[in-house]
Amino acid sequence: MDHFRTIVEVSPSGKKITYSSALLFMGSCFSDTMGEKLESLKFQVRTNPFGVLFNPSSIADNLRILMENKPFTADRLHFYNGQWISLNHYTGYSHPDQKKCLDRINQSLASSATQLKKAGFLFLTFGTAWVYRFNETGAIAANCHKLPSASFTRSLLEPDEIVRTYNHLLQEIRDFNPELTVVFTLSPVRHWKDGAVNNQKSKSILHYAIHKVAEQNPGVHYFPAYEIFMDELRDYRFYARDMLHPSESGAEYIWERFLETYMDPDTLPLMKEVQSLLKAAGHRPVNSADPSNRSFLQNSIAAMNRLSGMHPFLDFRHETEWMEKRLKEDQNNFV
Repeated sequence: MDHFRTIVEVSPSGKKITYSSALLFMGSCFSDTMGEKLESLKFQVRTNPFGVLFNPSSIADNLRILMENKPFTADRLHFYNGQWISLNHYTGYSHPDQKKCLDRINQSLASSATQLKKAGFLFLTFGTAWVYRFNETGAIAANCHKLPSASFTRSLLEPDEIVRTYNHLLQEIRDFNPELTVVFTLSPVRHWKDGAVNNQKSKSILHYAIHKVAEQNPGVHYFPAYEIFMDELRDYRFYARDMLHPSESGAEYIWERFLETYMDPDTLPLMKEVQSLLKAAGHRPVNSADPSNRSFLQNSIAAMNRLSGMHPFLDFRHETEWMEKRLKEDQNNFV
């Protein structure tokens, strides 16, 4: 026996991610975690431009908003508890000042629409099939913003409803960006507030719908993050303290399987070099006036400039500006 667990086999993707790839992640759990990891390694990534999204209907609505790329206007906002809010966005976009709320939303919308237009990959993660319709408009809310529960009607999406929505949406996306590869995933995070039975019912609907959509749309793929977590990592040590979300080690294992599937092997050494330089940028010396520290900073800046010169998509401006500031401060302190 070679191992003591079931292994979920995943075929390597024919299309690979490199540092020249533009990527967009939308949805819950998997999209949020993988997108943030890639972003931290200087890939060209936009992650959840509307905030974390859980249900497929809100993900579809917001993708259409990106493709339309029309600025939000005040009539799409609601005022509650001293804040202007958007039911399409998470609370980070809310603001007591209506104009500032709209500015936040529209700046993100414009940059994310550009990202979708040029993206090589779009990763979509479904979390739940339970939705909340805002009674005032009948629209499904992406985020309820702690509005009174009486403001919403809760219901469960039908699998065929999801399939129809995404069959139409994917045609629109193909027209908008013909080069885009769409990858669906299903979040392994259990929505325990729905109860064990209702959570599983929801996940089953999403699983069925995703595979129907993939079967009916050539070039659409599924990455089995859900199956990997449930079948390979079926031990509570891979869960966080809430026993619902992946632990750090659980998320790291999914990340490794993701890299095996989608990352260009030639890009992996560059990733390690980037990671090493970012670690150097975060280094805090015991004695900042030590000449060796000055050399360390100068060498790190030179290495970043060299790497970004070789790979124009790498942007180390934030790190080099910070290190140059430290060089000046250390020089002044030394004098």
